[in-house]
Amino acid sequence: MSGKQQPFADRQRARRRALQSLYQWQLTGQDIKDIQRQFCEEQDMSTVDVDFFNEIGRQVVEHQAELDADLLPFLQRDAATLDPLERAVLWIGAYELKHHRYTPYRVVINEAVDLAARFASEQGHAFVNGVLDRAASKLRAEEYAEQTKEK
Repeated sequence: MSGKQQPFADRQRARRRALQSLYQWQLTGQDIKDIQRQFCEEQDMSTVDVDFFNEIGRQVVEHQAELDADLLPFLQRDAATLDPLERAVLWIGAYELKHHRYTPYRVVINEAVDLAARFASEQGHAFVNGVLDRAASKLRAEEYAEQTKEK
């Protein structure tokens, strides 16, 4: 990642593109690096944090089994029944909860809910919100406890 802090909107666009690339990866089985290269060649990425886009896609694919294990206790349904878009949103959210501790957990959840509202099923955003909120209580236990104490 570059030393320069990217604007918030560039990261939002990176998450959107990462979601699309992970969806494509699930459906096609193509190498994520090839998918990302295709995105960079065929889409306007000038307002996208490309480093963040690449990191999310590659790290989610690399840590998919670990992320699935982190999310499983909070799904309340069989993981195999998840919509591929919802699954990708949950992976992105879980990855950020675990590996981007400088981003407040509420921001991570809000960004994931926004992705689900834009791209997933009609009630996908509510499902994603519930799963990631419960996951945050484990993955960000100290921050979560502090925030919920303030309510």
